[in-house]
Amino acid sequence: MSAEISILDLFLQASLLVKFVMLVLLGFSVACWAMIFQRRNALNNAQQQLKAFEDKFWGGTDLSKLYSEVSARQHITGIESLFVAGFKEFARLRKSSLSTPQAVVDGTHRAMRVALSREVDSLETNLPFMATVGSISPYIGLFGTVWGIMNSFIALGAVKQATLAMVAPGIAEALVATAMGLFAAIPAVMAFNRFSYHVERLENSYGNFMEEFSSILQRQSAAEQQA
Repeated sequence: MSAEISILDLFLQASLLVKFVMLVLLGFSVACWAMIFQRRNALNNAQQQLKAFEDKFWGGTDLSKLYSEVSARQHITGIESLFVAGFKEFARLRKSSLSTPQAVVDGTHRAMRVALSREVDSLETNLPFMATVGSISPYIGLFGTVWGIMNSFIALGAVKQATLAMVAPGIAEALVATAMGLFAAIPAVMAFNRFSYHVERLENSYGNFMEEFSSILQRQSAAEQQA
């Protein structure tokens, strides 16, 4: 004897609460996959922008010319925002006769630090939601399973002669909730770990550029003062 029951049939036969749990988990899964594709594209673009800008920056381009080129754009993100914030503050402090080379560098470094914090916050968009889905989805699915199995045993206790055929469909319906919880949690956890690693690498690259750029501006400021 063979019995084929689809997931749709199990969903339709489940209790109202279990259906609600399944729909919540399905919504979590759809939202997570949309965020995964969006974050993947955003981080890939940030990595490509980083490489392209560093090639241009270390290629001997005049900093004033590079600043004019980058700041003329309407939307500045990534490492370019650090460069614009730092060079803009450097140019402002350099015009002040009271600013020492160290004060110029400190002010420039603070401006880039603020820009770095904003960029990291932007790169980490949606990552907390993925972490939340990855941690709570199995428990939400388990709650639906426990509720469904409890209802099955309550119904089983109301009959005089209990058989496996009577309780099996209810248990199967309940176990689908656990399966959906794992289906939502596993991709969310994997994506969170992978994207967190990429954000950390980008943050380290931004931090290294910020220190190197500060050193360049410090040498330039000291040379101008001596002149």
